[in-house]
Amino acid sequence: MTSVPAVSPTGSVPALPAPTGRFDADHTALRLHIAHTDRLLGLLPPRPARDRAQAERAAALHEARRTGRHDFLARHAPQAYEVLTDGRTVRRRLPDLVRQAQTRLPGLVPTAAQLADDHSRIQAHKEGHEVDLGVFFGALLRSSPAGNHLIDTMLHPAPGSRDRLGDFRRHDVVELDTVTVRRHGPAAHVTFRNGHCLNAEDNRLIADMETAVDLALLDERVRVGVLRGGPVDHPRYSGRRVFSAGINLKDLRNGAISYTDFLLGRELGYVNKLAHGLLTPDTGWSAPAAVHKPWVAAVDSFAIGGGMQLLLVVDRVLAAEGAFFSLPAADEGIVPGLGNLRLTRLTGARLARQVLLSGRRLRAGEAGAELVCDEVVPADRLSDAVDRAVAELAAPAVVANRAMLALAEEPRETLRSYLAEFAVVQAERIYSQDVLDRIERRWARP
Repeated sequence: MTSVPAVSPTGSVPALPAPTGRFDADHTALRLHIAHTDRLLGLLPPRPARDRAQAERAAALHEARRTGRHDFLARHAPQAYEVLTDGRTVRRRLPDLVRQAQTRLPGLVPTAAQLADDHSRIQAHKEGHEVDLGVFFGALLRSSPAGNHLIDTMLHPAPGSRDRLGDFRRHDVVELDTVTVRRHGPAAHVTFRNGHCLNAEDNRLIADMETAVDLALLDERVRVGVLRGGPVDHPRYSGRRVFSAGINLKDLRNGAISYTDFLLGRELGYVNKLAHGLLTPDTGWSAPAAVHKPWVAAVDSFAIGGGMQLLLVVDRVLAAEGAFFSLPAADEGIVPGLGNLRLTRLTGARLARQVLLSGRRLRAGEAGAELVCDEVVPADRLSDAVDRAVAELAAPAVVANRAMLALAEEPRETLRSYLAEFAVVQAERIYSQDVLDRIERRWARP
């Protein structure tokens, strides 16, 4: 019987297993390799208590683990996905894939206990097991059969969305913790209600937004969706509407932003549904696979980070005078979702680099802003502008042409290739020292 070798806290980093090319043998070798490095990591003190030598040893152990997982998946990702999805007969969303991997292919991803322990810590004190999830999901997305099946899975209604559809049809409104979706005529108005943090995105809002978008796309009475921020509590903007401040960086500092549910789930979930529609069972030879509907974004005050990213996937952007848009990727230190892919398409490479790499803000009505904003109106007329846009986009031919535009502008292979790299890079960035230092300086409480 093969066993895990004895370990010492200062011994050499275990060598990577030699691949055989056979799935079962390579998985057994990986499992033993991960168990060995787990024991070595367990001999070290928690991350914040490590001295320099211990920190370097932990980094070397993590590098060995991630390399082992990467090498296994580089050879076996399609077969691993077949195992986890019962031959692609079961659609498993991101969290469920992780749970299945923990039980069916131990060693392929961090254990539930490891992830839970990290979840209990602030970002700078975590071991960084989510980086290994980036390795896992990146490999699945690089595989054409696995990646396309996963993207399709995440375009289906989220768990619980259909359960709320009856209430929405009866009452024309569903109020979630951080989002309200309300039907007015042919339009579903989705309003952000995270006012205590300038409508910033956190784990709860991401889940609520996916439910709201699902309801708008599932209800056959709705022909147009509208995104708008509600009033906020911040002293500078108290009582005023704000579109979105993007990711809640305070939550990121506190370790409360999930890689799986937020950073990757957002892009594969509600944002991708805004861009590419909702997948439902085909009902006939001429029925489109995805339910597409046009979307309007009404920007009060500002759309920062993730807020601006939403403007890149909707069909009409309206803004109040004085509003601005920004993707402060260089300042935050993380990748702005699919903003790098989508902004360049809208603005061209030069302006996109100014926004993404130099932090340029685009102010409504100024040169360059027209590439992301269709119309600028006085703040007290923004609702009227929304009504006009809804009436125009509710025309019968809009849906078909909108679907064809999405196909032409963002082909599936382009999307999948970008997502595969994003999955890895974003996982690395949220644990990079420059990001940890930045959010600690800005958001740590005395």
